[in-house]
Amino acid sequence: MKKHSIIFSLSVCLSVFIIGSSVFVSCSGSGKDDKDSKKDSAVAAASKPLPGSPIKYDSSKRYIYLTWDDAPQPPGTEICKNIFHSEGIKATFFVVGMNQFGRLRANIIDTLRNSYPEFLIANHSYSHGFKNNYKKFYAQPDSAVQDFLRNEAELKVPVKIIRLPGNNSWVGTGEVKGPKSTLPVCRRLDSLGFSVIGWDIEWRFINKGGSIPVQSADGIIKEINDKFENYYSNVENNIVILAHDRMFEKPQYADSLRKVIETLKKDPRNVFETIDHYPGLKHK
Repeated sequence: MKKHSIIFSLSVCLSVFIIGSSVFVSCSGSGKDDKDSKKDSAVAAASKPLPGSPIKYDSSKRYIYLTWDDAPQPPGTEICKNIFHSEGIKATFFVVGMNQFGRLRANIIDTLRNSYPEFLIANHSYSHGFKNNYKKFYAQPDSAVQDFLRNEAELKVPVKIIRLPGNNSWVGTGEVKGPKSTLPVCRRLDSLGFSVIGWDIEWRFINKGGSIPVQSADGIIKEINDKFENYYSNVENNIVILAHDRMFEKPQYADSLRKVIETLKKDPRNVFETIDHYPGLKHK
């Protein structure tokens, strides 16, 4: 009986020891997993490309830059972002500081900023040209430049790439061009190391019960292919498309955007890129 008691006691102790060891190993393993997880996250963050990181261009490809102005404009910004994401393509949102008010809009910008290389935010001025008073905006170059600098700082724009509100102007390496009224501002931005991006095709809209797209999906597709085939763009084999987030709030217009993307994706020559990879930018 005594012998059995001793064996039983030993068995109990051994069981407790094994259970305790398992708990210890489990806890230790959990700590190790946390460390590994943190290490993996750090590696992923370190390997994530930064805006402006170089890419390898392929002369047999046609590069398309979807550039959407005036973000954040919910729900249009989110609708466009979700379409781009589901279609697996890249796009650029030119952001306006005065449009980022409230937590929702700030969250939209944060999400876009953190989504590179899928999405990029770039600078479209803080006040949108003194609230569309373009004549006054471009007549005061110092104030205009300060407006862009304020937008860059407050929205934490990661690239020195600007689109002028209301004007199709370009500033790149050895290039300053646009309407005469914008040139003083362009030259000052040039001296500060900024690039300015215009557009090759505008998907226009009319303000009639909302921002309604003018061209049909088929019309935009034709414009894009015609420009590529006729080499009629600012840089050969590169086309910058301008549109506005708010144009695609309604389902029928969101469907048009998706149709354009799906159709263009069928051509293996077409590559969608963010605007920091446009040739000839000053920041590279």
